[in-house]
Amino acid sequence: MHAERRRIVLPGQYGPAFDDGGPALVVESREFFTARPVHRAKAHLWLSALRHRVRELGDRAEHVQVDTLREALDGRAGLDVVDPPSSTLRAQVRHWGQDVLVLPSRGFVTDEAEFAEWAAQGTGRFRMEQHYERVRRREGWLMEQGAPLGGAFSLDAQNRQPPPKGATTLGLPEPWWPVEDDIDEQVRHDLDRWERDGVARFVGRDDRRRFAVTADEARRALDDFVAVRLGDFGPFEDATLTDDWTMAHSLLSVPMNLGVLDPVEAIDAALEAHRTQAAPLASVEGFVRQIAGWRDYVWHLYWWFGDDYGASENALGAHELLPDWWRELDASEIDAVCLRTAVQGLHDHGWLHHIQRLMVLGNWALQRGYDPVRLTEWFTDVFVDGTDWVMPANIIGMSQHADGGMVATKPYASGGRYIDRMSDHCGGCRFDPTKRTGDDACPFTAGYWAFLSRAEPALRDNHRMVRPLQQMRRLPDLDQVVAQEAARHSP
Repeated sequence: MHAERRRIVLPGQYGPAFDDGGPALVVESREFFTARPVHRAKAHLWLSALRHRVRELGDRAEHVQVDTLREALDGRAGLDVVDPPSSTLRAQVRHWGQDVLVLPSRGFVTDEAEFAEWAAQGTGRFRMEQHYERVRRREGWLMEQGAPLGGAFSLDAQNRQPPPKGATTLGLPEPWWPVEDDIDEQVRHDLDRWERDGVARFVGRDDRRRFAVTADEARRALDDFVAVRLGDFGPFEDATLTDDWTMAHSLLSVPMNLGVLDPVEAIDAALEAHRTQAAPLASVEGFVRQIAGWRDYVWHLYWWFGDDYGASENALGAHELLPDWWRELDASEIDAVCLRTAVQGLHDHGWLHHIQRLMVLGNWALQRGYDPVRLTEWFTDVFVDGTDWVMPANIIGMSQHADGGMVATKPYASGGRYIDRMSDHCGGCRFDPTKRTGDDACPFTAGYWAFLSRAEPALRDNHRMVRPLQQMRRLPDLDQVVAQEAARHSP
């Protein structure tokens, strides 16, 4: 009689969807937390999720604490594993585990083989919108007689409202927060010890755990979002307020990436809210598109593009090192309110909503020419939902346009006027979003034109950049703007 196979549980696989019964080997490898400086709150969350899973599995779990995954797998037999969510982990389980049975990946709306078959039929410049429409048609989500509800697959045009005039917050109740327990207390103790012993180095603050790390917590967080915040999510999806760090966002990216919240479960909850008229169509569609569209898409691009993606592409010639204040999340000397709010929020919570990531941090890095590979590592390390698979297409492709247009059709660059329109930041800022030169010139406005000047050779054949480049060439003070931004040492 053969011994029962043991399931390896790796990062991102901490929920019931990755459990088929039987014994489990839960690997707590310190290399996951110590390879590079990570946000303290991220280390807490991922370690807390792992140890909560050990408790849930009870006698079925063998909990091994090692320095490297190799130590846990070397010499073992009779193991199986759901294909891990990073190329590094996939290589390790195939190389070091003896007699390892690798099962298809889980935790996404569509599987890898299906996406690869579809992608292989295209031209190599397939877009997220095509993937999203395909999934919607297949599942019948928000469809009626073969047509999308609302007349279009994307209702994004309805989801671009600026924040309410004069508001300092959206006025919503605080999100549901989990209650820390003895596992969290032990995690804090261990992280303190690792840092004290020089084993690990962290950045940022870890004042309390604010994200779900178990399936039960994730369900409560999902229910709270659907009941309280989903209705406002759509209209204010792109808006930012200085004193409202969560806005109407779901805060569900962490439990999804931990593997404790099935994305289809989240979609079903939003669809039910639409069916019962508890949330408007545009909000529900925007939420479904974030998950079944963009999240699923960047997961598949990670595997489709392969390990070399980003290592050789640097279409805009960006090679600047990340400055110390950026790497350390030090907002103390940042004058620009939008950037200070983002860096301070990231320091405090390890999380920002997508507009702060894309149009503040990403926009700043794009304009300053930060190295896209180093920037991708940084985003992976300091965001609590950062993973090896989620950041490359988001940063190298969408945010920094370093792949020359494989993911996005143009760079996501803007001046200060966009930030002024979509936030309350500029009213109290010493910089003027309408000015590009002088002591009060907005570093985003001036930086936009300086960026276009630097990147023009790479962008002049992009049809979506024809008009901005024409405007840039007509600026009478372009040389002054470029020199001013080259000399700007702090934001």
